[in-house]
Amino acid sequence: MRYLHTMVRVADIDQSLDFYCNKLGLKEVRRYENEQGRYTLIFLAAPEDEQSGINEKAPLVELTYNWDPEDYKGGRNFGHLAYEVDDIYATCQKLMDNGVTINRPPRDGNMAFIRSPDGISIELLQKGPAKAKA
Repeated sequence: MRYLHTMVRVADIDQSLDFYCNKLGLKEVRRYENEQGRYTLIFLAAPEDEQSGINEKAPLVELTYNWDPEDYKGGRNFGHLAYEVDDIYATCQKLMDNGVTINRPPRDGNMAFIRSPDGISIELLQKGPAKAKA
């Protein structure tokens, strides 16, 4: 058995790609448009997983955009996505500089939480030992 991806329904492709790619730093590795089913799938990989994501060997985030309007906030959500980062404080500062609210700041030098435009909780974990407490 192998973990493949986590699917997240999104209401606005442009807003979601701005958040996940421009602010969080993920990379789009694949896109699939289904006219008959009226949906778009966009697969994103963490930067260190980009090449293996292209080859379908790394866990990916699948953004699912249904062309017919639906409201996903507060409903069909799940726990959270989690990413390991090289520097928790620098990552959070970059996100704040780009207008992202840090819902749980990394005061312990190890963990922070943010939310996507669709309300998906994202955990950021410090790679290796925790940084000095802020």
